Amino acid sequence: MITTVETITPRTRRGVELLLTVFAVGITLLAWISVDLGVRETVPAQLLTIGGGLLGLALAFHLVVRWRAAYADPLLLPIATLLNGFGLVMIHRLDLAGGRTGIDSDAGRQLVWTALSVVVAALVLILLRDHRLLRRYTFTAMAVGLVLLLLPLLPGIGTTIYGSRIWIRLGPLSFQPGEIAKIALIIFFAGYLVSVRDVLSLTGKKVLGFTFPRGRDLGPILIAWLVSLAVLIFEKDLGSSLLFFGVFVAMLYVATERVSWIAIGLVLFAAGAYLAYRVFDHVQQRVELWLDPFSQASLEQSDQLAKGIMGMASGGLFGTGLGQGRPWLVAFANSDFIFASFGEELGLFGVAALLALYAVFVERGFRTALGVRDGFGKLLAFGLAFSVGLQVFVVIGGVTKVIPLTGLTTPFMSLGGSSLLANWALMAILLRISDQARRPVTDDVATPDGRQEKPAESATEVVALP
Repeated sequence: MITTVETITPRTRRGVELLLTVFAVGITLLAWISVDLGVRETVPAQLLTIGGGLLGLALAFHLVVRWRAAYADPLLLPIATLLNGFGLVMIHRLDLAGGRTGIDSDAGRQLVWTALSVVVAALVLILLRDHRLLRRYTFTAMAVGLVLLLLPLLPGIGTTIYGSRIWIRLGPLSFQPGEIAKIALIIFFAGYLVSVRDVLSLTGKKVLGFTFPRGRDLGPILIAWLVSLAVLIFEKDLGSSLLFFGVFVAMLYVATERVSWIAIGLVLFAAGAYLAYRVFDHVQQRVELWLDPFSQASLEQSDQLAKGIMGMASGGLFGTGLGQGRPWLVAFANSDFIFASFGEELGLFGVAALLALYAVFVERGFRTALGVRDGFGKLLAFGLAFSVGLQVFVVIGGVTKVIPLTGLTTPFMSLGGSSLLANWALMAILLRISDQARRPVTDDVATPDGRQEKPAESATEVVALP
């Protein structure tokens, strides 16, 4: 018997992406105008240059997506554009408060880093034809990630800034290699776990309803725990240590579907946190500032958290308005505490909208992980999306006194070229995976060995049934 099966080709949604991207640039320019009106009571003279530059970068990247990843998720680029744009607006607002303008200002340098980040993301999308190619470099990614983590410890190029040794300096430029190491290690975690997940998920002993792994299978999580402790001990980087270990445990749970791995991870995290608190003075100071930021002892150490909380409180529900508050009173208002700056001038509703953007970005990453058809892609997409969500929680949790301060940057918004570059590259990899996830199975797709699958000749297939 011969029957005809109608196959529905999904829409690429590139038109939706274009419309939302232009809308994101428009909102950014309106916010930029609002800042200048609030501070200087005039429309910025460079508005057309700034707007044209942002729109040109966004449209150029959109064209690359349309060319190389036609079926990619249509929301990732507009969200990244809007978050990046709002970060530029707040950095510009703080520049005006400090009397800095032009290309030498923080906003000017951030614009340059934005352009470089978009170029790097476009190159990732063009050169990485299939995300499964990354699985070939599983242990290379591990080596690259560890080297990048250790670079700040090298004499001569490593430098200590505000107690943390997480920067390298090459001439006039400084860079935080841990941001790139995050992506490399997630690639390693995905490649490694997809290879050993059967061993980690099918063997073990059952205790109190939980299936615990064999002792010899605990090696991966113990190594991840020791590496995160090493980052904490030698680089004094509490945020990166928490981020690396948290991402690995989450990916381990997704790969094996064993709750016992979460339990083991929480026990190891608690043990590491207690050990760090007992041994390291800077961890004790962070905890004391967290417990009572308004005490005399805490204020003598740092008034950053206290001022950030008071600034957000003064913003109330609707904020003081862009350009109307005093966010510059908080140290690092354009980087570590940029969320508090938005809380003061946009209020609770404004920062809730920003959090909603991050939530949608992470949700689209999880949706990509569910839709892609290979195990490596599922773990990689989940790890990348989860790292963004965890980083946002750690940063905003520290600023709002939910957890101790860690020093991580807010993705896409905080001042800093290394963070911006890493997050745009991360988004490009998610776009590549989502293109594979949403593309029809019979469409023209590059396989990991470089061959091209034959595309469907029409939307109707003839299937022979017995």
